[in-house]
Amino acid sequence: MGSFSIWHWLIVLLIVVMVFGTKKLKNIGSDLGQAVKGFKDGMKDGAAPEQPATPPAAQVTQQAASEPSTTIDVQAKQKG
Repeated sequence: MGSFSIWHWLIVLLIVVMVFGTKKLKNIGSDLGQAVKGFKDGMKDGAAPEQPATPPAAQVTQQAASEPSTTIDVQAKQKG
């Protein structure tokens, strides 16, 4: 009883098709395919070298010079 013959698998397949129907099995297959594709795309994105999150200092100073300042300077008092 270790291995099943082709007839056992065909009977199991027939029962599964009768229980779930072909449309349901098609939807399950396409959902599984999309999940595998999404996983592969995620693995590709994770393997790509990451870009630095902060721009270089030269670009920051150029942006600061071109944009008006919206910060307010406040002197903090220290408790002594």
